[in-house]
Amino acid sequence: MDFTFTEEQQAAAEAAQGVFAGVAPDAVPSPALTRGAVAETYDHALWARLADADLLSLLLDAEYGGAGLDAIALCLVLRESARVLARVPLLESSAAAAAVQAYGGDEAKAALLARAGRGETVLTVAAHGRTGHDPAELAVTARREDGDWVLDGVQTAVPWAYDADVTVVPAHTGTGRSVLALVPRGQQGVVLAEQFSTSGERLAELRLESARLAARDVIDADGAWDWLRDLLATGTCALALGLGERVLRMTGEYTSKREQFGFPLATFQAVAVQAADRYIDLRAMEATLWQAAWRIASGAPGALPAAGDVAVAKIWAAEGVRRVVQTAQHLHGGFGADVDYPLHRYHAWAKHLELSLGPAAAHEETLGDLLATHPLA
Repeated sequence: MDFTFTEEQQAAAEAAQGVFAGVAPDAVPSPALTRGAVAETYDHALWARLADADLLSLLLDAEYGGAGLDAIALCLVLRESARVLARVPLLESSAAAAAVQAYGGDEAKAALLARAGRGETVLTVAAHGRTGHDPAELAVTARREDGDWVLDGVQTAVPWAYDADVTVVPAHTGTGRSVLALVPRGQQGVVLAEQFSTSGERLAELRLESARLAARDVIDADGAWDWLRDLLATGTCALALGLGERVLRMTGEYTSKREQFGFPLATFQAVAVQAADRYIDLRAMEATLWQAAWRIASGAPGALPAAGDVAVAKIWAAEGVRRVVQTAQHLHGGFGADVDYPLHRYHAWAKHLELSLGPAAAHEETLGDLLATHPLA
């Protein structure tokens, strides 16, 4: 087996490294010192650089100006973005555009994809549901009425909702099927209320009150939401991995310089053992991430559906990134809580990623259900 990345995937990662090289993780006020959001909007200058580097169109086909790459390439770029806490809707917009391309109608593709690839149209996804634990599609109902779709319900913690031109909202029908509604900014019957992440970013509660959409703005293809949810969860794992790797490197650099009793902290066995445990966590996070991304990209069959590999990856990502930042805080001592040092920002982002799209417990339940439905031989 060949586990190396392709030249195209490596090129995407290298391009991302170049774009993110100058990004400072403390470019906005500290969430610990800020009431409300740390900034009104995402980093527009960085978004423009990502567009210029063709990193917003990785998953799009050539006819829409894209590179035609896969989930693995996207995860490589997301991994780099998390190392600097890049404040852009890269995951949400890329994943939503890929879902429209894979399952949407011709009108939706023509209206959204090329512009999304150029960064002119921003997409996001309301994937959190009411609690983050229950399936997101159950939070909104969709019914047919006079040829249109009418949506009612509430989605919480929607990222970049105030900035997005279109929000993709999963909903369930009376027949038990799931659909994806492409809700434009300013849609009648849609109300946003501010919420704030632990990272200090502005989220939104999205309330749909008999919001009416034309049939062309609703994707009702089988499997569309399942595929989008798996891609979002896998991308979240890539973000957690990149963040965790950066935090462990920061910890190594600090403990190598900080001395106690005349010796660097890194030379103490207790410190080295804790750091080694977190390194093992990161390698497990990495292995399960690439397994999940490969299943999505290749469509290869397995003992379980791809959702099983995604669940395993998200369990490791949620638990692993939490352990990494907690150990980092411990080994940094009081310095880790200093708001002039960026570690506390990584800790806040890690908590957000741990709970995004459901905590580990929710994915353990999903994995248990899959194992019950598809018993292993």
